[in-house]
Amino acid sequence: MTIHRFILLLLWLVAFFPGPAPFAADRPNIVVFLVDDMGVMDTSVPFLTDESGQPRRYPLNDFYRTPNMERLAAGGIRFSQFCAMSVCSPTRIAIMTGQNAARHRTTNWINPDKNNAGPQGPPDWNWRGLKRGGVTLAGLLRDAGYRTIHVGKGHFGPRNAEGADPRNLGFDINVGGASIGAPGSYYGQRSYGLSTQRSQAAVPHLEKYHGTETFLTEALTLEANARVSDAVKAGQPFFLYLAHYAVHAPFEPDPRFAAHYADSGKPPSAQAFATLIEGMDKSLGDLLGHLDKLGVAESTLVFFLGDNGSDAPLGQPHEIACAAPLRGKKGAHYEGGMRVPFIAAWARARAADPRQKRLPIPAGALQGQQAAVQDLFPTILSLAGAKAPPGHVVDGLNLEVLLQGDPDRSRPERFLMHYPHAPHRSDYWTSYRDGDWKVIYHYFPSAASEGSHYQLFNLDTDPFEQANLAASNPAELRRMMAGLIAALEAHQAVYPVDQQRAPLKPKLP
Repeated sequence: MTIHRFILLLLWLVAFFPGPAPFAADRPNIVVFLVDDMGVMDTSVPFLTDESGQPRRYPLNDFYRTPNMERLAAGGIRFSQFCAMSVCSPTRIAIMTGQNAARHRTTNWINPDKNNAGPQGPPDWNWRGLKRGGVTLAGLLRDAGYRTIHVGKGHFGPRNAEGADPRNLGFDINVGGASIGAPGSYYGQRSYGLSTQRSQAAVPHLEKYHGTETFLTEALTLEANARVSDAVKAGQPFFLYLAHYAVHAPFEPDPRFAAHYADSGKPPSAQAFATLIEGMDKSLGDLLGHLDKLGVAESTLVFFLGDNGSDAPLGQPHEIACAAPLRGKKGAHYEGGMRVPFIAAWARARAADPRQKRLPIPAGALQGQQAAVQDLFPTILSLAGAKAPPGHVVDGLNLEVLLQGDPDRSRPERFLMHYPHAPHRSDYWTSYRDGDWKVIYHYFPSAASEGSHYQLFNLDTDPFEQANLAASNPAELRRMMAGLIAALEAHQAVYPVDQQRAPLKPKLP
């Protein structure tokens, strides 16, 4: 073959078989740093605000030690009203799809081994989770030229399903991701669960640390940093999804930090939980330092968040205890079950960087406007110059205006949380926020719902949900229930069923 024909053949191959999209200099590297079961109060960073909108510290902020979260917040913006689904798999799939759980229908945590809809749960909920070939944030970023790296907890699908392996979902690399929702153990000496009675929940791909004193959080951090180094060495932009198993049970203390809480007066399990928080925070600091060392901190945007409300072993599910002063915890219909920490910041601020000119994030800012986990999908795609394909419904709204510290009057402050399942901290319920108002519909009356189908709260005057206004404000209750019903229908939600297996839809009062 002559040189001329060879060149023509190469041009033909490029035209008909294009490679990954070229990477523009103004597109950032992206890190999603996701913490399991970390609520908005599980940190020394104050997220809640006083009457004037300024950060207010509470006792739990003084109990936990998260200096690297403090550093990240000081260099960026944190949200006081950021919401996640009340349990984990629905949030994780919302991040990957940009859809509210009511639409993607994974409305409960995914049991790896059986359909856990509940006795009267919807038979057509999405227990199988994400599937190969579906639209995911990782897949779209990979198509846009990013190296997509998954480290840590997956929980996108049950055991032996396609969604159990993040490599089927658009990730080039997977370390530690599987069907499990909690580790068998945090200890390398126990092979992260493999040498325990919980071997089915052993964290995979970490054999090099078996038999060592390497805590699970540390092992995952080392692996994440190594994979980022590989991407930088290859000259490829990266999307790192670092989803820690911490701070989920089992509450095994991280020995590196146990002395910090020995005299706290808190129960041993709560002390162990605090060590998991501090170990997670060390991971954040180690990652930020590694990005700096590699020279890519200025071009890397970090999103830090929790996947649902706190599960700290303090108090009962509906009390003001583990998320004090908020009411409730993971799985509950109160704000303590859905409010999570959210920080966005450049790993190192430099106003002259072209990426930071594209998205200037003010230092030390606090955003009071409500947002939610599904908003990450359109935000990250926009920054990466990528788009969801036609026909894929996106419920999330772009956060770029809010990330710059400004109000975004174009976006409604609404949040739908649909949990048509049992048993959990709260069974068979839907909540709906619209501005300052929040309504909760209970499909079956119970003690947890104070004997009523309806609960109504004004989060402006009653942010800690102490006064149920359902009986005293029937007009507002009816308006909010109309909004809740409309939102469920718009999302094509599935519902609990009655004894005859017919759907039970919410009713107006």
